[in-house]
Amino acid sequence: MAIFYGKGSVMTVRLAVIFGYFMVLLSIGFLTRTRWKATPDEYFLAGRRLAGFLLLGTMAATNFSAFTVFGASGAGYRHGYAFFPIVGFGTGFMALTFWLIGKKARELGKANALITPAELVGNLYSNRSLSLVFSIVMIIFTIPYIALQPIAGGYVLNRLFDLPQAAGACLVTLIIVIYTFRGGLRAVAWTDMFQGSLMVVLLIVAFFLVSSHHGGLGKANETLRLANPALLSRPGGVGAFGPAMWFSYLMLWFFCDPMFPQLFQRFFSARSEKALARTMLFYPFVCTLVFLLPVSLGVMGTLTFPGLSGKEADQILPILLTEICGDFMGTLIMSAGLAALMSTMDSQLLTLSSIFTRDIYPAVTGQKVKSAMPGKIFVLVLAGLGVLMAINPPGTILKIATQTFTGLAVLFPTVLMGLYTRRPDPVAAITSIISGEALVLLSYVGKFPSGGFLPAVPIIVLAFAVYFVVSFTRGKGGVGILLPSRRTMLFSLLFLSLFVLAIDWWWWNDSASYLWGFPFWVIYFIILSAIQTLLMRWWLKSGRPHPFDPPVS
Repeated sequence: MAIFYGKGSVMTVRLAVIFGYFMVLLSIGFLTRTRWKATPDEYFLAGRRLAGFLLLGTMAATNFSAFTVFGASGAGYRHGYAFFPIVGFGTGFMALTFWLIGKKARELGKANALITPAELVGNLYSNRSLSLVFSIVMIIFTIPYIALQPIAGGYVLNRLFDLPQAAGACLVTLIIVIYTFRGGLRAVAWTDMFQGSLMVVLLIVAFFLVSSHHGGLGKANETLRLANPALLSRPGGVGAFGPAMWFSYLMLWFFCDPMFPQLFQRFFSARSEKALARTMLFYPFVCTLVFLLPVSLGVMGTLTFPGLSGKEADQILPILLTEICGDFMGTLIMSAGLAALMSTMDSQLLTLSSIFTRDIYPAVTGQKVKSAMPGKIFVLVLAGLGVLMAINPPGTILKIATQTFTGLAVLFPTVLMGLYTRRPDPVAAITSIISGEALVLLSYVGKFPSGGFLPAVPIIVLAFAVYFVVSFTRGKGGVGILLPSRRTMLFSLLFLSLFVLAIDWWWWNDSASYLWGFPFWVIYFIILSAIQTLLMRWWLKSGRPHPFDPPVS
């Protein structure tokens, strides 16, 4: 076994693992590729036939990005377990929008041959200017999110092979571009399925290996309780997550996640209403499992490598795994991080390619795109911009994500009002988007007071308020809003109660040890996610009308 301890042999093992992973990925992309002459439905939406675990897998994997593995582990390192419920329960709670928005989006998309989110908005409002504004905002605020992926890829390859950050970011981006260019959504969905499954399995392995290294999970948490009890209580290790910030993040995920263009487009690709419903039901469980693992690894990382700060903490996972898990297993597990970021970036590039091809290019040139080449060139431009940002990251992964998520959340009022009003007002929608993004810009330069909340909270509230004020002023409001049914009001109250229970101020500073050394509030949020799933199942079984009554003719 001595051969494995030489530096050359170590590098050989790492190269073999990463090269094998890339080859498997490219092979899946090649075998599931879309024909060259495929229709837009086939290329961008896999023929609108995604269902079962393939739909769930691609929906989850495209949402679980570098932020999930590297951002969550870095946040766990800095803030402790306090970050787990924020992303675990918060992201799972967002699954309600799969029905609130996804169900009608899928129906309208199929009926009107819609491919992009902007096409849906244009169809709802019958306004090309609004569609163009919507698509431009989606692109602008997805570019920093794209950049998160090569940033994290650069961290991994730098740790494994001492590659410069820029070289690692370029290599990861190149692999993604190769199989995305040719394969379309079918290839992306199957690679997502592979990468998502790999990510979950290997993070579970990493969780047990690292906890075993510290004498088991219970002992590791007990050591943490003695050394740094703040990591096992709210408001967290650096006191960042008080009640206002806690509420802010739960609210942000709900409004921003369905506005991710790559996630939104998945609504169009679902084979049926039933397929979308099953995806919604399983999503909270998947979120709970997936986010608990990297947050816990980040928390345990403080025992082995204390003293990291800022962007350094985002590298705790590759640092931890290469030191504890050995060269082969550590490299294999780190490929889970690559899987997370690549399964998001490929979807982002594909979706933004469709937006450019079908929304931006025709609006600018006055001509429909007759080939896929403009969209592919645009993909290269986006990938290049992502790499440029990745060379010198402007902040931590959590900070970058929070800022870009806020910009996308501003689009939520326009989509919701378009789906659930009889006379959606395009002027109100455009005003809401522009004013909301202006406030995002002010918050970015530190000129927008948010009263202790994330800027996203007042910005989203004001975006809704602007829509309503402009709509009523123009005489487009009032009876145009569809009234919820009694059934919808009942379930809305139940889900709202669940959300309120998630702001569990009554044991805010509790860090007492319970199951496996976790504080009880960690278990509590796992229970809340299970209750959410039961509520959604009851909601679906009691009938499947739209969340609101149909318009009165």
